[in-house]
Amino acid sequence: MSEKSVLTYKGHPLMRKDNLIYYGSMADTHIVMLQVLESKKVQDMDIATRVSVQLQLTDPAAKSRDRIVKKSEKPGLYDALDVGCVWLERALAGK
Repeated sequence: MSEKSVLTYKGHPLMRKDNLIYYGSMADTHIVMLQVLESKKVQDMDIATRVSVQLQLTDPAAKSRDRIVKKSEKPGLYDALDVGCVWLERALAGK
């Protein structure tokens, strides 16, 4: 039995649970949470048409409302992941 491999994008792990996608590592100071708010059916696949992006602190001592550093909505998953990637890189670089 082989060990589960983790999907990564630009060097950071991606984890999915239903309509939530977490980008980044909980060991870092920040992560990005993507939430698919709306989707449409194209042939036999669901395509995200509205996605919420949140840059969050991973500090467990912070209240859930105070963890959100930035948030936005994008018209597709690629746009949302692109913005989230930039936010995460800047946050981890300390900018």
